[in-house]
Amino acid sequence: MAKDKSNKTLAENRKARHDYFIEEVYEAGIELVGTEVKSIRGGKANLKDSYAEVKNGEVIVRNMHVSPYEKGNIFNKDPLRDRRLLLHKGEIMKLAGYIAQKGYTLIPLSLYLKNGRVKVALGVAKGKHNYDKREDMLERAAKRDIDRQMKEKYRY
Repeated sequence: MAKDKSNKTLAENRKARHDYFIEEVYEAGIELVGTEVKSIRGGKANLKDSYAEVKNGEVIVRNMHVSPYEKGNIFNKDPLRDRRLLLHKGEIMKLAGYIAQKGYTLIPLSLYLKNGRVKVALGVAKGKHNYDKREDMLERAAKRDIDRQMKEKYRY
């Protein structure tokens, strides 16, 4: 049986793009136990309040909630435990340099399957101020109005 080559999004942090400017995005593997993989494949992961940090040369994801697998009994782990991300040493050093700068943080943007393995899209992010958020909302509203006008004007 051939493996599926497409990427399937399992969980997404929609709030991240609203609250942060995303500078760069890295793809990382994640260290999970079997029941966590089954739970994530079932769509039971939440990235809402999660963040990542570099500690002792490793990248750790904190506050990523993975609900316990219903049929997992004793093999289930703590839903909010820290999980290690799998990156090359050069990438980890680059990320450590980014977050050493004031205002930058690492935010998990999404969990997805790639060649049967769970991957994390990790974004280097800088926080937005309230006026930045308002500008984005105004831009989206203007684009929506333009699209609506174009649709009405060129209706066949």
